[in-house]
Amino acid sequence: MKQTVTKYWVWFAFLATLLVLPHIFKSNFSMTLISQIGIVIITCLSFNLLLGEGGMLSFGHAVYSGMGGYFAMHALNAWGKTDHYLPVTLLPLVGGLGSLVLASFLGFVSTRKSGTTFAMITLGTSELIASMALMFVDFFGGEAGLSGNRVTGHEFFGITYGPQIQVYYLISGYCFLCVFLMYFFTKTPLGKLLNAVRDNPVRVEFIGYNTTRVRWIAFLISGFFAGIAGGLAAINFELVNSEVVGPTRSGAYILFTYLGGIKVFFGPIIGAVLLVLTFNLFSQITKAWLLYLGMIFFICVLYLPTGVSGLIIEQIQLLQSVLNLSKKDENNAKVGRQKFVSLWLYYGLLLSTLLALIMSLGLIIEMLYQLQLSDEISLDMVFAGFAINPADSLTWGISIMSGVLSFAVFQRVRRNISVKREELNDIIKASAHDLDLIKLAIDTTQYKAQGGDAA
Repeated sequence: MKQTVTKYWVWFAFLATLLVLPHIFKSNFSMTLISQIGIVIITCLSFNLLLGEGGMLSFGHAVYSGMGGYFAMHALNAWGKTDHYLPVTLLPLVGGLGSLVLASFLGFVSTRKSGTTFAMITLGTSELIASMALMFVDFFGGEAGLSGNRVTGHEFFGITYGPQIQVYYLISGYCFLCVFLMYFFTKTPLGKLLNAVRDNPVRVEFIGYNTTRVRWIAFLISGFFAGIAGGLAAINFELVNSEVVGPTRSGAYILFTYLGGIKVFFGPIIGAVLLVLTFNLFSQITKAWLLYLGMIFFICVLYLPTGVSGLIIEQIQLLQSVLNLSKKDENNAKVGRQKFVSLWLYYGLLLSTLLALIMSLGLIIEMLYQLQLSDEISLDMVFAGFAINPADSLTWGISIMSGVLSFAVFQRVRRNISVKREELNDIIKASAHDLDLIKLAIDTTQYKAQGGDAA
């Protein structure tokens, strides 16, 4: 009962956040930014239905979100020329249904295989659609793409979708509904069967289910929600071009969904926020932002394979176990709390050394870029508020030594964290074992008191 109430509060908090955000971030840029986040949340979650829930790595997910945008834009332009118009509110559904039809054909071919073969087929379809976008100008609009006007048709209670805030609330409404439906799908028998196909397809086939059909149905659902996201993007930007179906966009979805975490449902939501902030804010700070992004992904794969959401869930579960110690075992409770506080102090030290390492590597990278790309007579640059001369050997020496030292401390602290976590887990396991022994003794005593030893 308590867990059910907690889930209701999570959904209520999510809805309240969507409603309040435009009243906190009121500028046009902020409104556009949070609108993009809502669109990408739907796309990343739809992609994770394949990767996280079904174990299917698709290199062409942008095909379905991008084609959803094209379908929606064609519908907008077609109905805008007639007296019978299609409400703009329903355009994302047109994109979703169009991508659903496309996914039914492409998915029928690709889902007949799994693993690496499936990934290569999706990569091939991605390249195929990306090439067609430049060849068939009548449908795709060539390099310029297709444009439209979302302020069309009749007003509906004063809603014209001219102001950005009206577009935002349209996006947030679809975002909440799509997130809820995708979460509901993961809890259905079909969603659980998809997990089984991911974990052990041979056993699923053995008990009588068709794994190809399960993967195909999941592919259809994923394509439908991706098409809805594409339709929302078409309304938001009023422009669709060949870039939205390209492999670069698909790669971004893979990268940030993994960074957010594919094992937890809300992980892709974190990844979507990171994607939009990286492409809109971080890319404006430095020309080497793609290099930094690659470094972050490299570090995440090595030291954080479960993503940001996996780390959050792990710490929440650890905290719950420590709190339960105080209720079950007073002897180990104090020691457990001390170990937990010590562990978090080490986490703070690890974060500090990681920031120092990133700053050192960032300074080296920025100096290299300044030496290679600067056409000015002066090579002076500003890094973190300080004037830096990239040609100064002393600056290079300090940055390299700082990077080496930071990495050495980072590795030492990381090993200490592993030791502290093992010690804390041993205390938790020992407490649970003692509790099981006490429970067994109580059950045995009650059994004897009821005459169980008469035999």
